[in-house]
Parts: sequence; structure tokens; C-alpha cells
Amino acid sequence: MIDFEWYRSFIYIYKYNSVSEAAKARMMTQPAMSQHLAYLESEAGEALFIRTARKMIPTERGKALYSQLAPLIESLEEASLNIKSVSLPTLSILRIGSAIEYYTEHILPRLSDYNTSTVTHFGTADQLLELLKEDKVDIVFTSQKYQTPGIEYAKLNDEEFVIVAPETIQIPPNLDDSHREQWLLSCSWLSYGLDLPIIRRLWREHFKKRPLLKPAHVIPNLHLILKAIENGAGVSLIPTYILENVMNKANVRVIFEDLSIKNELYIAYKTKHKHLSDINRIRSTLLARASNDQPNP
Repeated sequence: MIDFEWYRSFIYIYKYNSVSEAAKARMMTQPAMSQHLAYLESEAGEALFIRTARKMIPTERGKALYSQLAPLIESLEEASLNIKSVSLPTLSILRIGSAIEYYTEHILPRLSDYNTSTVTHFGTADQLLELLKEDKVDIVFTSQKYQTPGIEYAKLNDEEFVIVAPETIQIPPNLDDSHREQWLLSCSWLSYGLDLPIIRRLWREHFKKRPLLKPAHVIPNLHLILKAIENGAGVSLIPTYILENVMNKANVRVIFEDLSIKNELYIAYKTKHKHLSDINRIRSTLLARASNDQPNP
């Protein structure tokens, strides 16, 4: 008979592409994790992973089994969480890590929904991950997903970045792709950082090259970048969730709407804390709200 724990170990090995990293995430020994996989492969009658020196690569049977098992395991864990929810421990203070822009638009207006005291830390995705790894925050909102043992991610939704320019900007008519790129390169760009985060992605995705531009101004705050655009300082990429509340009042407009970029947004938390009621409450609230915000097909 197949043990349910074999399935859970298989799911973790699949996620981390490594027996040792999966063992750390599940707080098991590596031999025990390997034994779970060996038992499951014996039941399956064939290998579920190809072993290489650097990582575990799922076979076609492994991929099919993961697609079948992952939603079932998640449903069982959710059901178990609901049964335990009444007696789960609570945090006296929930420590949140977030980019200041996401916090301002999505977390701050709903603080009363979470029914707990909070302490918030702002920073970049890398900085917030380090805080989470060091147990200095309990939950992080991020657009970066790193394969880190002991940390899990739940997708919230997608964010879309669009090119925003001053309302008065004049764009030459009938630009083809090549001339459109040249015109954009001639603009003054406002960037979140010197390494042109998100702007590089726009160029790679739409023009298949790196952007040969130097930002006119580096401002590590998207709300302030939008204010600078209003004042005519240049153009930049702004997420649509920031624009939604200001487009009718701001002296800006979206240009070249087809040149947009999407990011996935996640909640990250320690695996060992995933069943804490405060974390589960904020996670469930935001996931439900994100689901309700999705457009109908």
C-alpha cells in the first residue's frame, strides 16, 4: 500500500529538483526522503526522476504524476488546516515584508481585515527574502520566486507594467518597431535602479536585445516616479494597479499599450509556519481577493 507521505516527499523533490533540499524543507533526513522516493518508484514500476550531478529531472511519468497529485495534496492539506484552525497558535505580532508600493495599494487599505497587530519592513525582493530566511519577518509579498529550502510561495495574481509618459508628450505617427525603439531610446527614462529593473525585461521581450540607455533619474519608489512623470521629467514603466486610482487626475498617459510586461506576485512564508492561523488568514484573504479580481474569461 502506498503511504501518503511518499506522495508528499515526491511533491517536494519535484518542487526543489533535489532530494537534499526537499529533505531540508520537510525537516527530514536525506536517507528517509530517498527511501520514500524509492518506495514510490517501486510502486510505479519505473523511475520518476533522472538523477544528474546537479539536480533531479522529472521523467515524463514523473511529470504526469505531479500534475495528478499536486492539486490533491494541496486540497488535503487545506482540509487538514481547516480542521486544525480553531486550535492553531497565533502570532502576537505579524511581521510583514513588502515593497512599499504594493503595501500602500493592497495591504494598507485592508489592515483591519487581518485582525492582528503588524510590524512592516520595506525593501527589495532580495532584501525581503533574507529577512524571511533569518526569521525577521513572517510573510513576504514579492514578485521574485527563489527555490529556497524551507520557504513556500503561493501565487496571488499578475501585475502588469505599462509605459507611462507625460500627457503632453508628442509621438511621431506611424512608427514601425525599429523606429519605435529608437524613439523610446531618445526619451528621458526614470528607473527604479541603475540596473534598469523591468526596463531591461521590456527590451528583451519586445525588442530581443538589451536597452542601450542610461536613466536620466533613478528613483526607488514607483509612486514618486509617477509624480516625476506628471512633472514632465520623462517616461517609465508603472504597474497598472498604481494607475487605476490616479489616471483621471494625473497628467500622464499610457503609450504603446502593446509594449507591456507582466510579473507574477507571490506570498512567501516559512514552511514551518504555514499552518499558523495569522499567516493562513492573511494568505487566504489575499488569495480570495486576488481570485475575485481576476477578469472573467
